[in-house]
Amino acid sequence: MIYNIRKVFTILSVMVLGGVLVYNCEPEPDSLGEQLFLNGAAEGVESSYDLIAYNIKNNDTIRTDAFKLLDLISSGSTSSTAVLGAFNENQFGMQRASYFTQVRLAADNPDFGTNAVVDSVVLVLKPIYSKDSLIATTTDENYVYPYGNIDAKKVVTTYPIAKFGKAKKNLTLQVSEVKEFMNGYNDFVYSGKNFETEATFLGTKEITDGNVSSVVITKDSDNTQLFSSSAISTSPALRIKLSNALFQSKIIDKKGQPELSDVSNFIRHFKGLKVSVAESDGYLFQFSPNDMELIMYYKNDKLVDNVNTRPQTKYEFAVKGSNMHSAYYEYNRTGARINDFAFEDKTIGDKKLYAQGMGGYSIGIKFKKEEIDRLKKLYQDEKAAIISAKIRIYTDEIEWNNPYPKPGAQDFTIIQGNKKIVNGQVKETTEFTTDFTSLGAAFIPVRAYNTDKNPASYEFTVTRSLKDIVESTDTYKEYKDKYFKIDLAKFLQSASNPIAGYNYTSRAFSMGRTVFVGSDSSSDKKIKLLVTYGTKK
Repeated sequence: MIYNIRKVFTILSVMVLGGVLVYNCEPEPDSLGEQLFLNGAAEGVESSYDLIAYNIKNNDTIRTDAFKLLDLISSGSTSSTAVLGAFNENQFGMQRASYFTQVRLAADNPDFGTNAVVDSVVLVLKPIYSKDSLIATTTDENYVYPYGNIDAKKVVTTYPIAKFGKAKKNLTLQVSEVKEFMNGYNDFVYSGKNFETEATFLGTKEITDGNVSSVVITKDSDNTQLFSSSAISTSPALRIKLSNALFQSKIIDKKGQPELSDVSNFIRHFKGLKVSVAESDGYLFQFSPNDMELIMYYKNDKLVDNVNTRPQTKYEFAVKGSNMHSAYYEYNRTGARINDFAFEDKTIGDKKLYAQGMGGYSIGIKFKKEEIDRLKKLYQDEKAAIISAKIRIYTDEIEWNNPYPKPGAQDFTIIQGNKKIVNGQVKETTEFTTDFTSLGAAFIPVRAYNTDKNPASYEFTVTRSLKDIVESTDTYKEYKDKYFKIDLAKFLQSASNPIAGYNYTSRAFSMGRTVFVGSDSSSDKKIKLLVTYGTKK
């Protein structure tokens, strides 16, 4: 494809006509090369070049105590995220996610009064839900609130949980007591770590049809709220009833004893909770650990006019903040198609590319020496300067032909890797691509096309990265270890920066997965490097 460069940049300039932005939808030469052609006519040629694209296995593990990463970098401006559930399909196999959290007292040495007895204990989880997809609202105007037989109104509002997988499957949540000390807040924990738990579950809860509901009960007489499914809001929540006996013996009956005297003692006495699912197939869903609640309701002696009234009191444990959090991710890839294609071949590449969040596979991409040599020769012999360079990749329309949503452009991260000498040793390092560091946070690294169709395609801009190699005197030895790493994840924000850093991403809790066409010479959809370069007339 040949362009007149002066005309291209004229057409591609954004025009404001009556408040409407008008732009051309043709392929866009990158602005990095524009200055080379503004002072005279030139012609641009778009050519494609082969790449080595391969799978990066990651051993199905990732650091998952990183739920706190968002809190550390954003000062609370963004809520942390965790994953629960299980999903099994024939490409990637089974993936199941469990969640661990420590529990702390609201304050040291709590006083539960005299003759305290636990009424009930609930763990509250708030899944991310589809706010614009209300399923039903039911209202009971004749409801009687059982504590005091109060005339009231009960409103139940139901929404679908935002999920990845088989939407209509039921999932059974299980809560267990952790037997093993979970270490401190700053200790590293990887997703292969399954802390030991007691054999008997503290509580279970079935999520029916993948939905979540909010329950609000208000008094008829003055419309004051008597109950909400969440203590801190009226948003939909899952309430899992836990064992009264466990909290009676481990909390109430320990009043005034060393176990409740300080944080250090308590997290060794009551080591934490695990939330898991019973099933091995269904769907994955996200929730915010910082919205979790653990509430204990109890009664104790209270004399009013010489009458022991024993009112109900609510005690809220701390299950967020500085607690240790981690995840346990299980995989079973027996019989999955990924075994037939994901060979991590860095010499010729893999035919199919498997990208999966939560510690699953990443995509690696390297430039071929012979293709770089061709571009170097064009640059040296014909003064052909690179205007634009993009990696184009297609979803595999046969292997990934299903109803699951395809990722958008914002669902990818791309960074560059290399081998460097650090403190006298050769180590693999990663960092932002030079395209990002050249153009900053306003740079759009990925564009997505036809994500509602099969196949979808994506283009990753690597103009600066390619120019650095082609238009320099670097030998193959100096760039042979350079590669790009693509993940199904998002860069995280900080309080002061739209992107906190190349190593702060959502990969630890990204539920997506997709199969792409890789270095498959038999396919017209194989991964390609598209380069637009220009020469003077």
